Amino acid sequence: MLSSVLSVVSDALYSYILIALLILVGLYFFIRTRALPLRLFGEAVRVVLEPPHEDGEVSSFRALMVSTASRVGVGNIAGVATAIALGGAGSVFWMWVIALLGGASAFIESTLAQIYKKRSAHGNSYGGPAYYIQIALKQNWLATLFAVILIITYMGGFNLLASFNVSDAFKAYEWAYDEWTPYIVGAVLAIAMGAAIFGGTRRLTTVTGVLVPIMAMIYLAFGLLVIVLNWRNVPAMFGAIFTQAFDFAAIFGGFAGSAMMHGIKRGLYSNEAGVGSAPNAAASASVSHPAKQGLVQMLSVFIDTMIICTLTAFIVLSSGIGIDGETTGSPLVQSAMSTVLGGFAAPFVSFALLLFAFTTLIGNFYYAEVNFRFVLRRIDIPRWGFTAFRSVAVILVFLGAFLEFKVAWSLGDILMGLMALINLPVIVLLGKKAIDCADDYQRQRREGVNPHFRAASIGITEDLDYWQQ
Repeated sequence: MLSSVLSVVSDALYSYILIALLILVGLYFFIRTRALPLRLFGEAVRVVLEPPHEDGEVSSFRALMVSTASRVGVGNIAGVATAIALGGAGSVFWMWVIALLGGASAFIESTLAQIYKKRSAHGNSYGGPAYYIQIALKQNWLATLFAVILIITYMGGFNLLASFNVSDAFKAYEWAYDEWTPYIVGAVLAIAMGAAIFGGTRRLTTVTGVLVPIMAMIYLAFGLLVIVLNWRNVPAMFGAIFTQAFDFAAIFGGFAGSAMMHGIKRGLYSNEAGVGSAPNAAASASVSHPAKQGLVQMLSVFIDTMIICTLTAFIVLSSGIGIDGETTGSPLVQSAMSTVLGGFAAPFVSFALLLFAFTTLIGNFYYAEVNFRFVLRRIDIPRWGFTAFRSVAVILVFLGAFLEFKVAWSLGDILMGLMALINLPVIVLLGKKAIDCADDYQRQRREGVNPHFRAASIGITEDLDYWQQ
């Protein structure tokens, strides 16, 4: 019954509301910024290599790795495979569309997070949508509501889902999978996560900065090997992607199961552009101009969808295996990789999922803890309060291994959709500030100087912790 109710709500949310909102907002910012994700892509690559503006602070690269840790996760393997299994090859095209438009939305929300970020008692910066809603819009109730939903989404829904997908991957080992497997998988993930998060947010940025590049390179290397050795199927693969993407009879006849809906839903889950999650990581970076981190976070959308999600899609579609809609998620990726890797495919995908899930868990928790601090901003939180909060996060990871497939995905989709419904209208209202910030950045670059930002230069009069001089 729970599965049916959640599926109905998820389908209604993505069929009639979020699809239109995501496309319209992304297209609006893509046009308003004059195709910024395309124009300044090279500049984004240059900026990500800069050292932190202040010694000892978080660099653009480390902040990028935190957001990429959350973005690049089980959705890049299990989510993409599920979209293809349920929506067909055309889903891949719509993931690309959402990534292109989402890059503009990601720039706006992350630049706003930088403008309105706060300084902690230790001198570190932090922030996110809850902070720019509170400071710029002066809507404390909406800021608090967003923070609460984000905590439930990332510490609850998404971390439950990440744990479930790892447990689900072990079903490929029929000789080893039994009723105790979820207990073992859940316990391993919970213990590993606890070891990372009880070290505080600074340790989280260090752990993700090391693990994310490693896991991405390993997965890319083996994925490319599978595609290259299945090269004969590549022309048919591209034909299927573009043919099925524009099957308008299927789209308008049964939208809830169409390639467009599944592509957009999985694309949003994977790259999170416009949802309001990545700005929490963007605010932690020490940069001389807010637009720098906006560009870097835009790059994260590209890494996630255009590289890693696309690689998974190509692995499945180039393999030549039959897609019947029954085999979904990581088992479908394992079947596709086995066409080249044989018996090594199952353990490799399981290992990749384990790494991806681990970095997703700690990246998601970083977002949750930032917003936990916001919700209790007027309360002097004792040390045991954070210990209890982190303990709940660890317990939820353990419980996620026992979820049912449809419940896991529908719950994650609904919670993410609620965040987007708040954040997207907010960034439309505040978007001009981020666009003016981008123009100021480009003007200084044309003058041949390293851009430095002053809030007053674009008409911002609020009392900010940064950017006053």
